[in-house]
Amino acid sequence: MAKRDLQSRADGLRREINSHNYSYHVLDAPVVSDSEYDRLMRELQELEEGHPELATPDSPTRRVGGWVAERFSRIAHPAPILSLGNAYEAGEVRAWFDRIRKLDPRVGATEFVVEPKLDGLTVVLHYEDGLFTLGATRGDGEFGEEITANLRTVRSLPLRIPVDPGSMKVPRHLVVRGEAIIFKRDFDEMNRRLLEAGERTYVNPRNTAAGTLRQLDSSLTAARPIRLLCYAIVTADGGVPDHQWEVLHYLQQLGFPVADQISLCAGIEQAIAEVEAWSEKRESLPYEADGMVIKIDDLGLAADLGVVGKDPRGAIAFKFPAQIASTLLQDIGVNVGRTGVITPYAILEPVEVSGVTVRQATLHNFDFIDEKDIRVGDRVLVKRAGEVIPYVIGPVIEARTGKEKRYRPPKRCPSCGEALEHIPEEVAIYCVNSACPAQLVRNLEHYASRGAMDIEGMGIKVAELLGGQGLVSDVADIYAITKEALLELEGFAEKRADNLLAAIDATRRQSLPRLIGALGIRGVGETVAADLARRFADLGELRGASLEDLQEVAGIGPNTATAVVDWFSRPANKKVIDKLHKAGVWPRGQARRSRSGPLPLEGLTFVISGTLPVLSREEAKALIEDNGGKVTGSVSRKTDFLVLGESPGSKLNDATRLGVPSLSEQGLRDLIEERRP
Repeated sequence: MAKRDLQSRADGLRREINSHNYSYHVLDAPVVSDSEYDRLMRELQELEEGHPELATPDSPTRRVGGWVAERFSRIAHPAPILSLGNAYEAGEVRAWFDRIRKLDPRVGATEFVVEPKLDGLTVVLHYEDGLFTLGATRGDGEFGEEITANLRTVRSLPLRIPVDPGSMKVPRHLVVRGEAIIFKRDFDEMNRRLLEAGERTYVNPRNTAAGTLRQLDSSLTAARPIRLLCYAIVTADGGVPDHQWEVLHYLQQLGFPVADQISLCAGIEQAIAEVEAWSEKRESLPYEADGMVIKIDDLGLAADLGVVGKDPRGAIAFKFPAQIASTLLQDIGVNVGRTGVITPYAILEPVEVSGVTVRQATLHNFDFIDEKDIRVGDRVLVKRAGEVIPYVIGPVIEARTGKEKRYRPPKRCPSCGEALEHIPEEVAIYCVNSACPAQLVRNLEHYASRGAMDIEGMGIKVAELLGGQGLVSDVADIYAITKEALLELEGFAEKRADNLLAAIDATRRQSLPRLIGALGIRGVGETVAADLARRFADLGELRGASLEDLQEVAGIGPNTATAVVDWFSRPANKKVIDKLHKAGVWPRGQARRSRSGPLPLEGLTFVISGTLPVLSREEAKALIEDNGGKVTGSVSRKTDFLVLGESPGSKLNDATRLGVPSLSEQGLRDLIEERRP
């Protein structure tokens, strides 16, 4: 790269980093994620190290990031409040270790303390004769902002050091460094209360803690669940420990809160292993942390190593892979699920999160977009915790330029063009066309699944072949498939084609509950399908049922009833029912209310556990349902009987605890006979 280009890039990086410093430290409204900021800083550092002539006295690499806001008093720190150098992999930590060991051979034999790298607001606390007298932010490392009144409202901060003078001498003058944070559970509870009160909620704990402590009105600070964790003594005029591990325990004895997740390690490899272990279980931390800090335990040795630029040589932050990043929301797309739910997703400018390049992320639902006021063109925060699907947290309002566009949900299905449906009091928007191309493969897979029509040999791959080759346009078309057509498909030979056709033909003898459940009507699973089959003789009767008829069936509420009526009212779905009838897939319900009285097991709920002597679980379930009973998957206080076979699982313990009586297979048969009218 030409000298002029290098100079231009360095100048641009300095301007960008300074802008981000102002947004982060003064406005408490960062525009980019920590990982993106670190990437910019590292690029500038490498440029200046490779080309020293490009460095300037005011470069952000030469001082700790941060600004002093004019509305706060300017307080000089008694010693520099430095930040830390960062490492992102074990090799970088080992390289740091090798560098400082060359400077001082004592490093090779030292111990290390591993502490969480807390993601909050750094505070400096002054005590005189055991009394809290002054509190400040880190600011630019030399001067901070005086926030004493706000810090006094933090309940975990000791206003007086609570130590028995007879057992420990408290330094007359003591300055402690700590981090003001909000624990994750407190943050969630705070947002829940704010939401219930109709007030604005917050995006993340760090910004909330920083913004709260920098309010001019301390009563606002008192209303937020700020906590404090301390980890260093800045200065003291008395005998204090000279090893970090002892300092942490000394602070605890003085009454300062200290993180529980700390450890003393015998060498650098043990320290690295400790950090890597925490990286795997970071979600278990009660607070936000973006890494762990590795510190030389011997504070005298650490001080002798000195400082390079803005970083003390005696400690390094080993960062976790970034879970949150910010990027540009280029557009919003929609997916059509198997049940017809229309789900929005974010189309993003590619960004690395947790070591994975993310191009798309879920937006949950359309209400979420509206509540968060997410607009196309926004810079948004994206999170990927563990191995879950990335999702958008919300927009970075401060980064808006005015060119962003509000999003309007679609009125028609993007796949089939049918009008979408939104049931009052529900969040989701639906396409209820069973022939919708976007739903076809999943509908076929569901129809053929073991819990529905049980078509052996027809999984997702075969469904994709049938749909992709145009052999079927809805589930009823499978009954018109020919052997010749199957033999044209990849992977099909004579035997496989014969087996699939035989499995399809066998479904003509399946039960009515299975067929109802296989149709994929929203809210109609196995239990509801069985309830409907007990009330309606066949699909013809069910198709003609009104909302009132459906709501007379026990356990079916207005939303499910509406979903059933709407499904059968659609022309495409009516065509599917007609095709099924013509194909001979028209089972009739076997268990119907007789004129002489109720069915034997009507009103009773059963759970089956273990291996029965004669009946399979499916046969036992059919026996119960045919006689008017209901079968559920877990024991609750609403369960009337546990049907018990050999080798039962935890359901027997649940039944015993709740006082639910057990029946053998023969006992079930006897109960049916006893209750038969």
